[in-house]
Amino acid sequence: MHDVIILGIDIGGSGIKGAPVDTHAGRLTTPRYRLTTPPPARPGDVARVANSVAEAFDWRGPIGFTMPGRVKSGIMQTAANIDDGWIGVDARQLFSNATGCPTTVLNDADAAGVAEMAFGAGCGAQGVVLMLTFGTGIGSGLFVDGRLVPNTELGHVRLHGDRAEAYAAASARKRNNLSWETWAGRVQEYLDHVEFLFAPDRIIIGGGVSRPKKVSKYLHLLRTRADLVPAQLQNEAGIIGAACAARTLRPA
Repeated sequence: MHDVIILGIDIGGSGIKGAPVDTHAGRLTTPRYRLTTPPPARPGDVARVANSVAEAFDWRGPIGFTMPGRVKSGIMQTAANIDDGWIGVDARQLFSNATGCPTTVLNDADAAGVAEMAFGAGCGAQGVVLMLTFGTGIGSGLFVDGRLVPNTELGHVRLHGDRAEAYAAASARKRNNLSWETWAGRVQEYLDHVEFLFAPDRIIIGGGVSRPKKVSKYLHLLRTRADLVPAQLQNEAGIIGAACAARTLRPA
């Protein structure tokens, strides 16, 4: 059963959420469970909360994790919106030790993109597809003819002398009390920049702002050469993609 139903846990700067996932259908089998990320999101503290999420489902099988940063062979190379103490940490081993389960770890936006390409707004798309998640920061997942180019971290390109996510993330709208129209203007500047760099054929907008009630407030204000579409899996994409990445793991 564990090769079909796998727990996915999505770790973000503000929340840690997870749920068992039917990895053949690309859907959660139960409502997701969410706990607050303990500030300043140090490795040991985050691992303990992640274990609490796993325990909420009495989970004993493989777990797929996402992390907001560049991940290579389970090791954190950058840390976005979490403590810098993560850099150099073997996150895969840390989470395995905390949960007692076999784990895999990948970048959060890459995971969301994997899910959208398999089950959502990128399904069947060819050419260059760019998944952008707008939340605490801006995550990115880049795909070429369906193949992931991992760890692109396009929220960190420079815009107005700072990281683009400091200017155009969803958190920037809340932090600066921006109207949806003003925020959309910032997002447009960012999209112009990444379109120039990568010339994508399709751009998928993900994260909390992909919910239908929010999409209606800003998407019509954006103009891109690429086909611009909202994510279909919304805030569940990271959980689903993480679970799918763990399908090759064996139960403990």
